[in-house]
Amino acid sequence: MTGDALHLFEAERPHLTALAYRMLGERAAAEDVVQDAWLRWSAHAATVEAPRAWLRQVTTRLAVDALRRARARREHYVGPWLPEPIIAEVDEADGAARVALAEECHLALLWAMERLGPEDRAAFLLRRVFDADYAEIAAALGRSETACPQMVSRAAARLREVRPRFAPDQSAVRVALDRFAQAAMAQDHATVLAMLSPDVTAISDGGGKARAALRSLMGASEVAQVILAVAAKAGPAVPRWVQANGAPALAILDGGAEDVLYTLTLDPSGKIDWIYIMRNPDKLLNVVRA
Repeated sequence: MTGDALHLFEAERPHLTALAYRMLGERAAAEDVVQDAWLRWSAHAATVEAPRAWLRQVTTRLAVDALRRARARREHYVGPWLPEPIIAEVDEADGAARVALAEECHLALLWAMERLGPEDRAAFLLRRVFDADYAEIAAALGRSETACPQMVSRAAARLREVRPRFAPDQSAVRVALDRFAQAAMAQDHATVLAMLSPDVTAISDGGGKARAALRSLMGASEVAQVILAVAAKAGPAVPRWVQANGAPALAILDGGAEDVLYTLTLDPSGKIDWIYIMRNPDKLLNVVRA
């Protein structure tokens, strides 16, 4: 392999990793996909006429296959499955590539995309996020070019049904999360309930390895009841502010049984409409060791 081919791959690596992570919702799995893409690039770089498109197509195919295998495993997952967060300290000065990746991959959108089939998910990402033309999407997925617009449209419609809305100003998320946490710790039922959208969803992922609800919590009354009960039993550890996929989050990351990460999204009125609670220690392991 020439130095130019190596340089090109390294230049594309962050984009390929972002594509694979968006497809899979798991950092290690995304890195494995990109490593496989590297091995194929090493073997074929000299004969490739359109390197960037070729790399994206290969990464997409590998990610589709990996997602199919992951879906089979997730059928036996204990409780709800949530995408793995990418965590950065609020004032982190290094790790720029990790922070950039996180900011491009909102947890709520990754969760919503779990409702899409692997190929529809890939078509949507290639078109709407990476601005690929339909010819490239067709080549990546082995579909006809005329079928691809329908795949993208179908995926977008499905996401509109389930995707939580994002606050345009992340400072509003931090203010809401701080106020909500303080109200929960103070057992202020009225404030907690008032901050929740009537159709709020709260999802906790323990993976069978940490205490968490075994189903999604739906509606303001149920969510408030459970959040207040959990806060009443909380230990002495004090959460700290971090960034989770570009959004403000509160986390206890001591490497113990109480480790948890909370973040949320807001509806257009400013009420909380989606709460993400990560308890699975495997998905917080990279944070603990950072």
